[in-house]
Amino acid sequence: MPSLAQLQRRIVTCTRCPRLVAHRERVAREKIKRYRDWDYWGKPVPGFGDPRARLLIIGLAPAAHGGNRTGRIFTGDRSGDWLYSALYEAGFANHSTSVHRHDGLVLHDCYITAAVRCAPPQNKPLATEFAACRPYLQQELLLLSHVRVVIALGQLAFTTYLTTRRELALSVPIPAPRFGHGRTYTLDDVTLIGSYHPSQQNTFTGRLTRDMFVMIFRQARTLVDQG
Repeated sequence: MPSLAQLQRRIVTCTRCPRLVAHRERVAREKIKRYRDWDYWGKPVPGFGDPRARLLIIGLAPAAHGGNRTGRIFTGDRSGDWLYSALYEAGFANHSTSVHRHDGLVLHDCYITAAVRCAPPQNKPLATEFAACRPYLQQELLLLSHVRVVIALGQLAFTTYLTTRRELALSVPIPAPRFGHGRTYTLDDVTLIGSYHPSQQNTFTGRLTRDMFVMIFRQARTLVDQG
C-alpha cells in the first residue's frame, strides 16, 4: 500500500481513460478567454487535505476550467467558492476561498477527493471511467483511517462511495442508503451524509441554498467533535 503522498503522485500520472486524457489536455491547450494567461494543470487532480482527517468529502470530478486549470480539487470555480466558504464557517479551513494551489489554504481535519480525477466532457464521466478511478478511492479509504464522517456531494458521488465500500468488503446496509440532501446514515463507525452538489445547476435554480449547504457542514462539525 503506498502512502497518501505516493498515491497522489500516482494519480497525477494516470492515463487509464483515453477520452478523459484527450479532453483534459485539449481544454488545457485551448483555454478560455478569461484564463488565457494561465498555465493550465491539464492532468488528473489528486485529493487534497489533512492526512489525519476525520471528515472526508467526495465530489464528482474536476471542472474543466476549475481543478483542471488550477490543479487542486474544487479550486477556481463557483462550486469551490461554495464549498470552501462552508468549510471555513464550520472550522475545517483557514480560508473561505480557494484560488490556486499556492494560495495558503489549509484544511483542518478534512480531506477532499472525487469519484473521477480528470475533467470529463460535459461533466459526465462514463461508467467505465468511474470504474477505472475507483481503485484510487479504495486506497484513499484505506489510508484515511481516521475518517468518521463522509459527505457525498451529489448522487453520483454518493453511489460511488457505497460501491467502493462494497468492493473493499466494508458494510453497506440492505436496503442500501438512498441519496437525498441531508439524509444521514450510520455505516459501522462512519456517518454518511448526502448533499446536493454546489453546481451552478443547483445553486442558480435555488435547489441548493447557502443555508442548506452550510447546514451539512455544521452537522459534520458536530459529529466530528462528538467523536
